[in-house]
Order: sequence, then C-alpha cells, then structure tokens
Amino acid sequence: MAKEKVTLTLDADQLEELRTIAGARSLSAAVDNAVAAYLTKWRHLAAVDDWLTDLEREHGPVPTETLEWAAQLLERWDADRASSPKHRRAG
Repeated sequence: MAKEKVTLTLDADQLEELRTIAGARSLSAAVDNAVAAYLTKWRHLAAVDDWLTDLEREHGPVPTETLEWAAQLLERWDADRASSPKHRRAG
C-alpha cells in the first residue's frame, strides 16, 4: 500500500496521550490505524443510510410511533451505558 507523508495539527493533550499509549511503536502507524477505524465507521453509517433509504422507498416512511419508540430505546440504552462502570478493553 502506498504511503504519503503529511503534516497534521492535533490536539496537544490527545497527542501526548497517544504517544504514551503507542510507546516505542510508530506514531504514524497509530494514526493510520485510527484513520482506518474512522473511515470504516463512516462507510458503515453510509451503508446503513443507503439501506434505510431503500427500505423507505420500498415500504414508505417509518411511522412516527415507531421513531418515538426507537428514540426511547436509545435514550434508555444511553442512560444505562452512562450509569454502568466503564470497562477498559484490551487492544
């Protein structure tokens, strides 16, 4: 895979933390991995958006009641997540 050298401006505190985590490993590799993860997330979200557009085209708009129900589920999930102890994941 081709590589290209670039200049980046990053938050100083985040960069310091990244250097601490990366240690002797390559800072470039850590940033490259972060960019790859970010792009994967946005590709996934774009695919979900396309899928939802296709569903709406085929079946019509989602009823308001269903959207409200889904919003309540997300609010409960977010509240549960916020109140649970944070677990550090290896990796």
